[in-house]
Amino acid sequence: MIKRDIVYFEKPGGQNTDDTIRLAVERAKELGIKYVVVASVSGETGVKAAKAFAGTGVKVIVVGHHVGFSGPGERDLEDRYLSELREMGITVVEMSHALSGVERSISRRLGGASRVETIAEALRTLISVGTKVCVEISLMAADGGYVPVDEETEIIALGGNWPGVDTACVIKPAHSNSFFDLQVREFICLPRDKSRK
Repeated sequence: MIKRDIVYFEKPGGQNTDDTIRLAVERAKELGIKYVVVASVSGETGVKAAKAFAGTGVKVIVVGHHVGFSGPGERDLEDRYLSELREMGITVVEMSHALSGVERSISRRLGGASRVETIAEALRTLISVGTKVCVEISLMAADGGYVPVDEETEIIALGGNWPGVDTACVIKPAHSNSFFDLQVREFICLPRDKSRK
């Protein structure tokens, strides 16, 4: 039997970012985690996480929206944060979202929801928006080759109801084409109220 604490925030949102990052650092030290993936739209949360994990030996991977998410050719990561992340040697991932991608284009054009979008919505609604994000960015980091997918590797993923993060999970990562091999092994923190902003 393993006993671990889970922190429940009263409400979702960015006001939980600093606590989420602090709790993730503590759990990474406790478990000897070597990889952390963190969702960051503007890059601000990525910079905060990178600074918090500095000197711990943990590799931080920041996952942003894919270019074009907000409009054709538009990058949501702000230049000032992107520059700071690059100066710190942080890996930044901007690629199609694992739980939408091309399927979102089809559902927007033809209506209905795809099976992949249904998985995303189930995670968002039943557990938390941040849990869906944690699963998605773990897949994306694995697909990009930024985290190993061997039997021994566990990572920590941070996501949320942006801006900021409010959910942290310990995850056994997998590639998108092996989605059902991914395991959410532990929750470190998440909002108790599942309402979306």
